[in-house]
Amino acid sequence: MTDIITTEQASLLTEIIRDSETIVCVCHQNPDGDALGSCLAWAELLRTVYGKEPQLIVPDQYPDYLQWLPNSEKIIRYDKHREGCDWTLAHADLIFCLDFNTASRTADMESALCGSPAKKILIDHHLDPDVQTLVTVSRPQASSTCELVFRLAWQLGCFEQLGKHFAVPIYCGMMTDTGGFTYNSCDPDIFFIISQLLTKRINKDKIYRNVYHTFSENRLRLMGYVLYKRLVIDASRHASYFTLTRDDLRRFHFMKGDAEGLVNLPLQMKGHRLSISLREDTEKDNLVWVSLRSVDQFPCNEMAAQFFNGGGHLNAAGGRLYCTMAEAVATVEKALKTFEEKLRN
Repeated sequence: MTDIITTEQASLLTEIIRDSETIVCVCHQNPDGDALGSCLAWAELLRTVYGKEPQLIVPDQYPDYLQWLPNSEKIIRYDKHREGCDWTLAHADLIFCLDFNTASRTADMESALCGSPAKKILIDHHLDPDVQTLVTVSRPQASSTCELVFRLAWQLGCFEQLGKHFAVPIYCGMMTDTGGFTYNSCDPDIFFIISQLLTKRINKDKIYRNVYHTFSENRLRLMGYVLYKRLVIDASRHASYFTLTRDDLRRFHFMKGDAEGLVNLPLQMKGHRLSISLREDTEKDNLVWVSLRSVDQFPCNEMAAQFFNGGGHLNAAGGRLYCTMAEAVATVEKALKTFEEKLRN
C-alpha cells in the first residue's frame, strides 16, 4: 500500500503529536459514520500509541444508529456545551480536523475553530481543502476519511498496536461512506484494508446490522411514504427527486438519522442515474437540505456545486438551499434540465 504523506510530513506529524498536551479532534456538522468513525479511530490511535488523551468535539447531534460505536460516550457536543468547548479550543495545542475541507462545515463552531491558536492538521477526502494547517492529508479519490486514518496508521507503523476500538469505527466509516461498498470502492487497497481490520476480530456483519437494521417503525413507515407519495420520477432523464416537509417529518416523529439512506432507494430502478432528496430543516425557516446520489459517471458534485451551494464526490454529494420547498423544487427542475445531456448519455 502506497504512502499518503511524505517521510518529512510523517516525521513532522509524529513530532507535533508528541510535543502536544491538549489535543482535540473535530468533525463536521451533522456527523455521519465517516466523520464519527475517523474521529473515534484517530483518538484511539493517539491514546494507544502516543499516550495522549484527546478530546472529541462534534458540532451537533449525531444519529442514534451510531451511538453504539466504541468510546462514543467520550464525544462532546458543541451545541450543548459551547462555553466549555470554546475554552478547550482556545487553549488547545493541537487540533485534528477530520472529514471536512472547509471550516464552514463546522457551522456554529467555525469561529472558535478558526480563532484557536492551536496547530491544526487536516485529514480529509473532499475536494479543494482550504483549512490552514501545518500538515494536510488530502486524498479526494479515497473512499472515506476513515480509509485515510487507516493508511496513516499503517504508514506510521502503528496498526499492530491497535485493536477493536480502532478497527470498528474505521470499518463503520468506510462502509457508510460507500453505501456498503457499493460505490467509490473499486480500489483493491480497500479490500486489503478490510482484510487487515478483520484480523482485529471485528464482526463486520454486526456492524452492518447496527447501522442499517436498527431503525424505528416510524422510519420504516417514512420510507414507504416517500416512495409512494413523495417520489417524483423524471423517466426521460433517468432521474428522480422527493421532498420531505416539516409536516411530513412531524407526522412520522422524525429523529436525526431517519432520512439516512432514503436518497439511495430510487437508484434501485433499472436505468436510473440520479436521485435527489429535499428535506426541510426542522428548526430553521427557509432552509432545505439537499442530498444527491448517482451511478456510473454522472457528477453529483458538479450539480451540487452549481445549484445547491454544496459539493462532494462523483456519486455522492450534498448541499443546502435557503428558500421555500417550492423554490427548492424549481431549482431541482432547473438542475435536471441543465444536466439533461449527461443524464441521458
